[in-house]
Amino acid sequence: MFDNGFACIGLTNPKSPSNVGAVMRAAGCYGVNSVFYTGKRFDNARKFTTDTKKVYQNIPLIGTPSLADMLPLGATPVAIELIEGAKPLTEYTHPKSAFYLFGPEDGSLDKGTLKLCQDVIYVPTQGCMNLAATVNVVLYDRLLKSGVKFNHDEIIRNSRDKNNNIVLTDLLSKP
Repeated sequence: MFDNGFACIGLTNPKSPSNVGAVMRAAGCYGVNSVFYTGKRFDNARKFTTDTKKVYQNIPLIGTPSLADMLPLGATPVAIELIEGAKPLTEYTHPKSAFYLFGPEDGSLDKGTLKLCQDVIYVPTQGCMNLAATVNVVLYDRLLKSGVKFNHDEIIRNSRDKNNNIVLTDLLSKP
């Protein structure tokens, strides 16, 4: 979605296949190039779930021992973490090419990963969101602040469910 830019996601030891599935769906919706993950919990649990939406089918989901080893060339590593001193997402300017790193649902990014990151940001909420919700908010904020212009009706036609063919002007013009 960014002109000559890209976004990748790194997940640290995700535990929930439903959360990873929702992250993959967000990745497809917002044009993420690839998703990497560490740990064994997701691999152990993924065989028990399925996802019927395939907007992410062409996005690689790659297991790796280390997210630092997967840093894409030209990407700015950005940690999303609830730690003191982090910058609020509302004040953040996203890099053109980013590698967004998220901690586990029940923990934090390790110090080595945090030191790798050029920026550490957080989503200012009361309480914490789950992993998939946080990924969606960060990617939406990236899109919102990008300045990219869209043909809105074309996006709607390409994104909606096949059973939804409503056109607002048709509704407004009928008595």
